[in-house]
Amino acid sequence: MLFQPDKLTVRAGEQVRFLLRNNGKIEHELVVATIEDNLRHMKAMEANPDMHHEEPNARRLQPKQTGEILWRFTKAGTFDFSCLIPGHRDAGMFGTILVE
Repeated sequence: MLFQPDKLTVRAGEQVRFLLRNNGKIEHELVVATIEDNLRHMKAMEANPDMHHEEPNARRLQPKQTGEILWRFTKAGTFDFSCLIPGHRDAGMFGTILVE
């Protein structure tokens, strides 16, 4: 369980199109947020594992499904992207976005 790539660097103000493809055999998701927000939401997902995301900053994909997120990074800093389905982040499904 991993994201490729798992590290990105973008400029503040840059709009990024995340093209997503679930190459796995089970459902996965990608949620872009601060690390604090994603860790807090991960705990909520543990209590509600059937919660699905179709938010501007999140997509859930079935196996072999594709999707995208279009996001503008307006602030500099370090951000996180994670699969928050219970157990997936702990297994390595997370990455870092550095906004310069």
